[in-house]
Amino acid sequence: MAKPNPSPSDLVLIFVVAVIFGASSPSPAAARSSSSPSSRWAPPRFVGKFNKLQQPQIRYETRYFEQRLDHFSFSELPRFRQRYLISTEHWVGPTRLGPIFVYCGNEGDIAWFAANTGFVWEIAPQFGAMVVFPEHRYYGESVPYGNGEEAYKNATTLSYLTAEQALADFSVLITNLKKNLSAEGCPVVLFGGSYGGMLASWMRLKYPHIAIGALASSAPILQFEDIVPVETFYDLVSNGFKRESSSCFNTIKQSWDVLLSEGQKNDGLLQLTKSFHLCRTLRSIDDLTDWLESAYSYLAMVNYPYPSEFIMPLPGHPIREVCSKIDRSPVEASILERIFEGISVFYNYTGKVDCFQLDDDPHGMDGWNWQACTEMIMPMSSGRDSSMFPTYDFNFSSYQEQCWRDFGVKPRPRWITTEFGGHDIKATLQNFGSNIIFSNGLLDPWSGGGVLKNISKSIVALVTDEGAHHLDLRASTNEDPEWLVEQRATEIELIKSWLNDYYQENKAVFEM
Repeated sequence: MAKPNPSPSDLVLIFVVAVIFGASSPSPAAARSSSSPSSRWAPPRFVGKFNKLQQPQIRYETRYFEQRLDHFSFSELPRFRQRYLISTEHWVGPTRLGPIFVYCGNEGDIAWFAANTGFVWEIAPQFGAMVVFPEHRYYGESVPYGNGEEAYKNATTLSYLTAEQALADFSVLITNLKKNLSAEGCPVVLFGGSYGGMLASWMRLKYPHIAIGALASSAPILQFEDIVPVETFYDLVSNGFKRESSSCFNTIKQSWDVLLSEGQKNDGLLQLTKSFHLCRTLRSIDDLTDWLESAYSYLAMVNYPYPSEFIMPLPGHPIREVCSKIDRSPVEASILERIFEGISVFYNYTGKVDCFQLDDDPHGMDGWNWQACTEMIMPMSSGRDSSMFPTYDFNFSSYQEQCWRDFGVKPRPRWITTEFGGHDIKATLQNFGSNIIFSNGLLDPWSGGGVLKNISKSIVALVTDEGAHHLDLRASTNEDPEWLVEQRATEIELIKSWLNDYYQENKAVFEM
């Protein structure tokens, strides 16, 4: 089945969450030309309303800071309240130059990211660190113009939703916070996963005087222009399924033509609605393929070695479980029945869901569609042989037309690499960067756009064969494999070295 050219919202993500993190969602879904965008970028857009906030017990205070709407002009524009979460429970204070750990907020509600970034909370006591989670503008409660309806009204009100403005928000907030606490000498260490990891690494490069180092987990800073092959993301998702079962891979690959054929029958959409237990009758076959593709992409991102509820309640090694359901279906089961059994692992592992909604956005990530139409242009394609997804090629003209229809803007595909770099990244980071950890797990499809090799003594790539989307930022568990325990230990030692260097340079006496 040939696939239509992808729409901008199809080519977003993550990030999630994921996010896809601890979150960050850099969120892939099927590529379409549709006036009601789905989503495709890391994170793929977060789906399902059944995930719960879990992770370690964390305590913080919620505060608000009056931010400028535009940091790069002198126009008198209305300010907005930026939410941030702060904990000084373990901070040793300014007289001992206690460090400040700042998580760069992703494209969603900051409380959700805080609850899913246990690593930062766990290591704060041993460092005597303050913890701060600032929310990204236009997400969660940090919405300009008083409400989301007004903020998202048109291209004029959305024009201040950019990575540059978000980094300026973080920098202004940190500077103000340190001044109010008489903590000007306290070193700041940045953390971030997915899009938040991109922001953390970019902030270290753009504002080196604000933070002494950054841990950027699952940060696809090279997923722009022609820096990495456009097939990379979907090839990696597909590899995750193929490594578990070639028959599972082939069943999914064959299913798209079957879906299209069924959907073209007289009552095809109604029958598919019943077969996949959907809450509303399908309006388009594209809606169903988007839903399926999003699940496969998320499964690859959160293919963790133990059960988790980061995006949805899932078992450990969830792709293995999906393929087991597909492969072990009764011999007489049709391809679509097999697909439904497999996909239910993602959407209904608890067995508590009676029917499925295809358009949930529980974490308020709609702003990412705008970002994907302006500066976050991440070209993606699906190849004929190595991908289990329908074949399609990235077409910038179609992408641009869709952005114009949706928002009345034209994308700037070269702006991110102009602003933050990307081409010849090794030379850029060697010449201008220091104290950055790029951590990636090769099971994560976003790792294909990440920095996977050491750049210098202080710009380190930690790459794990079995790691998934910013797994290292999640809370530790008794089920953590040894390689994950060792990876986090290495990250802690590197952060200690940054702080020790800072204290020595500043002749500070501080017991780690």
